[in-house]
Amino acid sequence: MQGVVGDDAFGVTLRDVLFANGVDASGVAILRGEATGVAVIQVAEGDNAITGAAGANARFAKAMIRRWPRRGETWVAQFETPVATTEALFRKARAAGARTILNLAPMVRFPSRLMRLVDIAVLNEVELAQATRLDITGRSPRAAIAAACRKLGAPVVIATLGSRGALLVTAEGAASLPAFKAKVVDTTGAGDCFVGALAARLAGGESLIDAARYANAAASCCVERLGAAPSMPTPREVAARLARA
Repeated sequence: MQGVVGDDAFGVTLRDVLFANGVDASGVAILRGEATGVAVIQVAEGDNAITGAAGANARFAKAMIRRWPRRGETWVAQFETPVATTEALFRKARAAGARTILNLAPMVRFPSRLMRLVDIAVLNEVELAQATRLDITGRSPRAAIAAACRKLGAPVVIATLGSRGALLVTAEGAASLPAFKAKVVDTTGAGDCFVGALAARLAGGESLIDAARYANAAASCCVERLGAAPSMPTPREVAARLARA
């Protein structure tokens, strides 16, 4: 993990959580006098509304990058840190022969050239509508969603559609990934869970379609618990969900 936190209690806690879960967080810098990025999450009937304050995240600059991508690695980024830093990382990844995954959340303005550095883009229907300026909603036909995904410009685009599952769009066509049955308590973190699980399975050598199905199962486990980090499932829980499908 690379990024930046403030020198407050939130920053200490976040780094401790990463280390406790076996994540190498030595690349997470601590900025003195800065507040750690936070989010206020409102949950109603399982769905959520998130208001975020970037804090130290907005200061994650190219100079803070501790290690650059290497051939065969899988790198994941999102829009809570500066787009310019992500572009620099992905440009190095492309040159090195590393895979890049971009989660377009939360949606911000980004240069179209960024998509040329992205191997797999992941976003929900709201973010897809914002990125393409098309009238896309959770009820849009899959053909319309697939067309919007192609307009985005990345070779592979995965639209996560909540209870409708996900749509995987490539140059060869579109594949629907049905949602797994879940007792939805809180959708917070489901998108992050999907992206993390997808990246992990791809890094382990799994095919794109199998990795996406696994990610879908992981996200279905995530929404059954409250919170973000505490709701992330274990591999055993995901395997059990897949076995029951």
